[in-house]
Amino acid sequence: MDAFGRTVHPFSLYQKMNRDEVISRNMNTEFKRPELEDRDTIMHYFSLQKSRGCECTFSCVYLWARFYHVEYAIMEDMMVFKCGEEDLFFDFPYGEEKNVKAAIEAIRAYCEKENIEFCLGQVTPEQFAILERLYPDTFEIFYDRNIADYVYEREKLANLSGKKYHGKKNHVNKFQKTYPDWSYESINDENVEDCFQMALKWRNANDVDEDDEKHAEMAVSMNSLRLYKELGLRGGLLRVNGEVAAFSLGEPVCDDTIVVHIEKARTDIEGAYSMINQQFVIHETEGFTYINREDDVGEEGLRKAKLSYHPVFMVEKGTVRYKK
Repeated sequence: MDAFGRTVHPFSLYQKMNRDEVISRNMNTEFKRPELEDRDTIMHYFSLQKSRGCECTFSCVYLWARFYHVEYAIMEDMMVFKCGEEDLFFDFPYGEEKNVKAAIEAIRAYCEKENIEFCLGQVTPEQFAILERLYPDTFEIFYDRNIADYVYEREKLANLSGKKYHGKKNHVNKFQKTYPDWSYESINDENVEDCFQMALKWRNANDVDEDDEKHAEMAVSMNSLRLYKELGLRGGLLRVNGEVAAFSLGEPVCDDTIVVHIEKARTDIEGAYSMINQQFVIHETEGFTYINREDDVGEEGLRKAKLSYHPVFMVEKGTVRYKK
């Protein structure tokens, strides 16, 4: 437990879940949308196959399920996600590696039965290597730079030391000098409503209702706040003159990495983004080595901003199809 009474590395708990209990509850191979009561089951299977990808978190699965038409089933004691409608694909099966081939065969059988193309999405190089061993010269992968996750060293984001981070450090120092009354708080039941109100103002200032994906992102942000305890999220907020200027929410994806899912800041307060970025890392990620700040969805400005923090590596992901 950390200073706030939270479990720092929860994944061993899910690995130790009674395997028979998980299987008995989930032998149904019918696909269903993830619900809150499925959290333990989904976390259990994620914990059996270490990944630092942002999609391997319950919050990501649950909160985006409606927008991206995400469903899951348990096949051959492996968790399989089905995503999309017209461009349907399956995630690489999650669970113990010994069961991967049986699960892939189950997916192939499902595709044949439903008369749909076999396609795996969000596949990492490590997962594709497993496929290559099981099915030599059968599949090919097409990586998509737009969905690659940016992963940073925690200590570098916390300290902003060295020549590479000189500009970032200046932003933080300027913020602290300009707003000497600033304060940081971990999100709790007493202050989460203040984050709601700030998020509503952010939505109104950014015309999110004109764009379906931005509208969905805003809904995800609001639901993250509303369900932060049920989802196992940890968060922090920044105050200036007593009002919330920024907030951030994230969760562990494995024993050494935390994913930052949500980060919102007022653009009229210079340096608020830089400050919440650093303060969240300092206060909410103790004991972890890496910070995953998700992908850039191909947006040039977002890509430039994420590269400016110097990721230590990227989590590459691609689409797998049969070789032609």
